Amino acid sequence: MHPHLDPPQARPDRPHARLGSPLARSSSPLSRRGFLGLGVVATAGFTLDGPLLSTGPVATAPSPSAGWFARPRRAVRPVVRWWWPDAHVDPAEIRREVDQLADAGFGGAEIAAVHHSIRDKSVLDPAAHGWGTPAWSTAVEAALDQAARRGITIDLTIGPSWPAAVPSITPESEAACKELAHGSVPVAPGATYTGPVPPPTVDGRPERTLLLVQAARIDPAHSTRDETGLDPASVRNVTVVGETITWTAPEEGDWLLISYWQRGSGQRPESGPHTAPECYVVDHFSRAGTQAVIDFWESTLLTPAIRRLLRRSGGALFEDSIEIETDALPWTPHLPEEFERRRGYALAPFLPVIVLADEDPVFAYDPVLTRHARKDYWDTVSKLFNEHHFTMLRDWAHSLGLGSRAQPYGLQTDAIAAAAILDVPEGESLGFKNLDDYRCLAGGRDVAGHEVLSSEAGAYQGGAYTTTWEKLLRTMGGAYAAGLNQTVLHGFSYATAPGAGWPGFAAFTPYNGTTGYAESWGPRQPTWHHITDISGYFARVHLITRQGTPRADVAVLRQTGYTKTGIGASWFTASGIPTGWTHQFISGALLDLPSARVVNGRLARPAYKALFVEGDRFYANECTMTTAVAGKLLAYARAGLPIVLLGAWGSASVPGVPRDGENARLRAILADLLAEPAVRMVTAAADVPAALDALGVRPDVRYATTSTLLTLRRVDGDVDYYYLCNGKHQENAKPPVAPIDHEVTLARTARDGVPYLLDPWTGRAERIALYTEEPDGIRLRVTLQPSQARIVAIARPGLFGPSNPSVPSAPSGDKGGRRVHATGTDADLVRFDGERLTVRAAQAGTYTTTLSNGRPVTTTIGPVPSPIPLTSWRLRVTDWRPDAKVTHSVDLDGLVPWSQIPELADVSGLGTYTTTVELSGSGAYLELGEVTDTCRVRVNGRRTDPVDQIHPVLDLGRHLRRGTNTIEVEVATPLGNRLRVADPAVYGGLARQPYGLMGPVRLVPYGEAPANGSGP
Repeated sequence: MHPHLDPPQARPDRPHARLGSPLARSSSPLSRRGFLGLGVVATAGFTLDGPLLSTGPVATAPSPSAGWFARPRRAVRPVVRWWWPDAHVDPAEIRREVDQLADAGFGGAEIAAVHHSIRDKSVLDPAAHGWGTPAWSTAVEAALDQAARRGITIDLTIGPSWPAAVPSITPESEAACKELAHGSVPVAPGATYTGPVPPPTVDGRPERTLLLVQAARIDPAHSTRDETGLDPASVRNVTVVGETITWTAPEEGDWLLISYWQRGSGQRPESGPHTAPECYVVDHFSRAGTQAVIDFWESTLLTPAIRRLLRRSGGALFEDSIEIETDALPWTPHLPEEFERRRGYALAPFLPVIVLADEDPVFAYDPVLTRHARKDYWDTVSKLFNEHHFTMLRDWAHSLGLGSRAQPYGLQTDAIAAAAILDVPEGESLGFKNLDDYRCLAGGRDVAGHEVLSSEAGAYQGGAYTTTWEKLLRTMGGAYAAGLNQTVLHGFSYATAPGAGWPGFAAFTPYNGTTGYAESWGPRQPTWHHITDISGYFARVHLITRQGTPRADVAVLRQTGYTKTGIGASWFTASGIPTGWTHQFISGALLDLPSARVVNGRLARPAYKALFVEGDRFYANECTMTTAVAGKLLAYARAGLPIVLLGAWGSASVPGVPRDGENARLRAILADLLAEPAVRMVTAAADVPAALDALGVRPDVRYATTSTLLTLRRVDGDVDYYYLCNGKHQENAKPPVAPIDHEVTLARTARDGVPYLLDPWTGRAERIALYTEEPDGIRLRVTLQPSQARIVAIARPGLFGPSNPSVPSAPSGDKGGRRVHATGTDADLVRFDGERLTVRAAQAGTYTTTLSNGRPVTTTIGPVPSPIPLTSWRLRVTDWRPDAKVTHSVDLDGLVPWSQIPELADVSGLGTYTTTVELSGSGAYLELGEVTDTCRVRVNGRRTDPVDQIHPVLDLGRHLRRGTNTIEVEVATPLGNRLRVADPAVYGGLARQPYGLMGPVRLVPYGEAPANGSGP
């Protein structure tokens, strides 16, 4: 629910530029902090005629022009996960649902065979209606054909549910997912063991192949609570005859015989069966596993019609998170050969410290050797995964006219490198611990020169039918500042399925008999009535965060490219971001890309100003680096790139088991690196900012205070775009994010660039009137409520000008379209109104405004009515029930949630609040206070611009008339309150939620007059 607005605040005079929001509950609601938080005010009023989103595909990203921001192109609209109960679907309904999505302003849908909510699988018919059957192909053809007609795209998941699986293999097939399981038996000093090879300690499939048996002496000095220490020098192979061992231990020490068994994991995709015969997960580390996927698609799924339609409306081939489930060690049959070829030494002597049981290590050598051997193993697996799986699938997808999109995490592999391979890497709001998880994928995307970073958005556990759009918007706001620019909603369920009750099939609820994961958006939800406001907001944010090329201040080099860990960067995550710095993560593999070069002292496409290197955060913070990476860093430093190293890099080592002389070669390169004038080494994180300052590195965004402001910069030619959000680094941040109100300096590319405010809710753009020009940027004031976001563009005068009805043309005689602007005022607000500066205030008085030419001007505002509380309303509610929709009417003398109105206590649906108010003719703001969930406003029968669902305050402008004005607020709710009584077996445990307009609501009048004259 929306928080109450702030209590009255003092308004100290501030003779500097302001960009804020008329939102504080004070005697002066504008509070002069006001422009950014509210949005564009000069033309605030009613929506543009026609759809707010363009209706056809656009092949290239257009430049700013009339309608460019108001009506974003199809490619930047949000996408949904579209869950089908396998092929238990009707092609006619499929076409209807494509229409529903297109009409709602979505740009695409991802078809996924998912039905976790169906616990009784006997109602399904995988032979006739499973994934990949003719019925499936017919439904896919219908979706692709209708999508082509409506100008949206369809993505296809690589298999049913997840991970990637096909029905053409068995667990014993070469292409099937494999694991390495170990067994062991102790042998006393000098004793002889005669008996069977030790069986696996972890249960699994009975079909297995013995790979090797070793003997190793126990070394208590290296034992831990969880791992048995071994002497690496003692490890030796043991001869096996048939399945029997006869082996005598040396006289010194206790020994173990360790066996290694290769076997199929037998893993199947989630919540099957989806096919007959059943699917099994493929080997993600071998060409054979990926080829099995390709072969099944080529032979079975890709009908001639689907092949043709994919060229018209196909989007991407998608793979969900790589959840390889094994209690042993993930494996592939050719791993020993690949390991030795890539690492230069045999894997077998190190198998004891690599094997896993129940996902945990079992044995250990000395800590350093153990750590380095495990690092080499997982780096090898990572290379195989990225080469044999993602690269192969990407190239094959391209041959079909599709892109490749995937969540490249779930294993101990280099997700940053994978993000550079994929056309569209994807993260998730559910599993990502904080914004640095997104920044890892953004680094790979941007260095590789790709455009889109996607996110599976809104999969809240236990949130089915209770999730609000406000919650989703608050979750995602900060992620856009971390590089996210495609929202894939989780999700949109097909209408029905065998055994599904009201309000229809939902892929993830019920879940184990109770309320499942959010959410099944769509026409079944009352809030869908307002969906174009939401989809328009997402589309405009995506548009800006894809425009031009990215900028980030610092690249953080990771020796290990994991994500979905929540582990950030020293100093930058905790201290740099709150003071304006931006960063991304890169891994060593990215430095091999052609774009990873230094030009004019900047690195790669994001134009990183500096490179930061610290110890490996996933391997004991050890200062490790390959000689190849060290050589590249030396070349970068000599090309003028500032580099800061944190830690004892003079004694660094290579990350894996070193070859002869390898550490010495590394240290020699690092000695040369540390001698470069562009390089600083510090021993404490607190010394990082001083090192950056000494190297002349400053952030693009600067402010003098510590702030929760999150920023993203994009540069398109000489235009700078800034996404600004008052967000949080992680979902459950404490203390909670508070409103912000402070000055910010934004770097600009064009020396004559002037600032514009772009409102992602309304699609309007307006030249900002109040700011200060500095030698390297624009200084203005930012006021944002928690999770609220706005966009600032800095561009040549007139860019959003005459062709945009929201932005007045430059006044005649104003050279180059530049106008005199304000640099300070004691009024609440200064804005451009056509060709003149206009002052706004909520109280009568004479106000002084300082112009950019140094001249002060005064403005007199006449009497302004006091704020008007709106407490009496007529409420009409449409109650959504399983069997019908019922209407309730209630007269209210005060606003309270529906849960406190007896006849509405368990109601979900649409409610319209109506009131009238007498006005003398001034403009006014409408403050709605708390609302659950979405809302729209009509004044005198005309719909206003979309409401900022995070902070619902509207400038009603001059559209209010003298005399009686009628105000209507339509509120849409989730379905949870109705479901808790309609289906108590599943949803009865839900708490009753406060729905409706709860306020307090008030109109706050204001007066306006030209900055060089007086008002009435």
